Amino acid sequence: MNSTDGSSPDIRLPENAFRELKPGEAYSPVIPADSTVAEVTPRSMLQGIFWSVVFSAAATYIALKLGQGIESAIPISILAVGYSVFVVRFLKSRASTLLENVNVLAIGATSGIVAGGSVFTMPANYILGLEGRSSFFQIFLVPLLGAFLGVFFLAPFRRYFVRDLHGKLPFPEGRATTEILVAGKRGGKSAVVLSYSALLAAFFDFAGPSMKAWSDVFSTSAIEALNPFTNRFKAVFSMNTSAAVLGLGNIMGLDYASIIMAGSMLSFLVMVPVFAYLGQHIHVPITAGAVALSAMSADDIFRFYVRPIGIGGIFAAGILSILKMSPVIVQATGQAFGELVRLVKGKGGGGESIRTDRALHMSTILLGIAGAGLLVFLYFRFSVLAAEPRATYLAAVSTGMTLLIAFLFASVSAWAIAMISITPISGMTLTTLIVTAIALASLGLSGTGGMLQVLLIGGVVCTALSMSGSLVTQYKIAYWLGGTPKRIEISNLVGSVAASAATTAVILLMAKVYGFAEGPAHPNPLPAPQPNAMAAVLRGVMGDSGAPWFLYALGGVIAVAVEMCGVSGLAFALGMYLPMDLNSPLVLGAAVAWLLRRSSKDEKLVSARSEKGTLIASGFIAGGALVGVFAALLKFLEDSFRVTIIPDLTKLTALGMGAWLSSWGNWLGLGAFLVLSAFVYWDSHREKAEEA
Repeated sequence: MNSTDGSSPDIRLPENAFRELKPGEAYSPVIPADSTVAEVTPRSMLQGIFWSVVFSAAATYIALKLGQGIESAIPISILAVGYSVFVVRFLKSRASTLLENVNVLAIGATSGIVAGGSVFTMPANYILGLEGRSSFFQIFLVPLLGAFLGVFFLAPFRRYFVRDLHGKLPFPEGRATTEILVAGKRGGKSAVVLSYSALLAAFFDFAGPSMKAWSDVFSTSAIEALNPFTNRFKAVFSMNTSAAVLGLGNIMGLDYASIIMAGSMLSFLVMVPVFAYLGQHIHVPITAGAVALSAMSADDIFRFYVRPIGIGGIFAAGILSILKMSPVIVQATGQAFGELVRLVKGKGGGGESIRTDRALHMSTILLGIAGAGLLVFLYFRFSVLAAEPRATYLAAVSTGMTLLIAFLFASVSAWAIAMISITPISGMTLTTLIVTAIALASLGLSGTGGMLQVLLIGGVVCTALSMSGSLVTQYKIAYWLGGTPKRIEISNLVGSVAASAATTAVILLMAKVYGFAEGPAHPNPLPAPQPNAMAAVLRGVMGDSGAPWFLYALGGVIAVAVEMCGVSGLAFALGMYLPMDLNSPLVLGAAVAWLLRRSSKDEKLVSARSEKGTLIASGFIAGGALVGVFAALLKFLEDSFRVTIIPDLTKLTALGMGAWLSSWGNWLGLGAFLVLSAFVYWDSHREKAEEA
């Protein structure tokens, strides 16, 4: 039996935690529903808020600098477990309960959510020359309102994702985080496996990408013998050699990893070469702001022509997903209106009697949506559109579009995270910008006011979708472990305030010091790739250059065709949209898990090996995430103080080592990655059934 405080050394997840339930079978969480366990305490609140501020600042800087977000949930879960060990050993205090650590995670994980929602959109204010209309309050309010809407819009779908689809969605990030939290309480062998695999991944991902011991991306473009394919046909295969991505693929499973990879193969090995072939006959630019096709590299062709096809595919697949989920949406909407009727009659307010199913009342959710919507309307009406004709009408339309798009795409974002731990936020945000820009332009809103209004709608929607993706993971972790959904929801609302403030402060600081667009005051600005893409879309739709409607439509047709073949259109479109180097290693990691599941006819032995592989994969994700944050901090210090902290091994002169690493780094990266994959199989394969 598990102790009621979750501190038993024998604590472990039930056998049916990750598989589909049999008819009549029920899932019982680690902490039973009838147990009273410390969950929301001053300790967990202060920890969560502190990590929310710290990781918000780190995530904001890295997203502006490198265009990549950083994983915050897994590092925060490890830090929460580490703090519990610290207070026991050195402060002679009690250990944190399992659910206290879940609460720390719920508050702290808002950092990546708010940072992603803000950084993808708000710096475009400066790129479009609208900084005179930006302020701390403006940039702070947009992600905060979006985060609130994300919580309220996803809440009605909680049971559908975590209970009705139990075992059908892998929840890779949630599963890894849960394993860390459980192993931290259980200790023993599982903690040892997580620890050494995390350390191995941290060393691997630091030695490669940071120290350049090998290339962090294997690419056929670096192989001289394949130059005809690279230069003439623009056909390039690439693979990220990160331990974290390998672990993600292991947990994801081969089916969906293969679908995503199929989308990448269509983009990079079919569409890019097709556009390159057309470039031999078209010698002028066919997209505003681009050069001629014949002068483009494979990466440029992907960015200007193929990625928009992926955006169209994501949009169409998202619409299809919404149609598929329409019964759930209708049911949730019916429950909402039913609760509203009971509220009007004075009968609302009854919550679930079972603690692990107790969430915010539907009346609270409805009032929250109405309150957030009212704030959005007032913000648009009296801050952004105050000087525009028909300001009230435009504000009402803008608010309605914001709420509708955020509600419809919330479930799509949650599904993507539950499936592959990656959500196409930037793609869906670009789609939002296009739709709203067309709608508002047709109503006569244009110029700087129109661009700013569309951008703010995109910012609210972007953050809402980020919140939906993160919250569905936290819901699942709480379902596995026995947390209270209501406390998860409230903790996310609290954490959003701290994260929004920290993120806004960093954006304003970076805008002042570095800038986001090249100019006399900022000759070397931060790259800020997503905001620059958003600005380009706005100029295209609301300016004279136009948007690539044909490419969007082509992606939509492909997504529909894929769905008609019985394949997940959203997973396929994700593969088309994301770079191949992020998708290809997922297949390798998933293949290792597939081989382990077929390594013996003894079910107990296979189960033991698979569980060991999952623990190693979780450690890889954790170690890669932690070293990513650590490397980001070191790079920030290097830039700030103009010192070298991380050595660049390619610059070693002794015995020509640096030149050798530069020449062979591509093959070294592939070799090291294959060895790491073989290690996962070997270490898992030697597990014994009696040790499971």
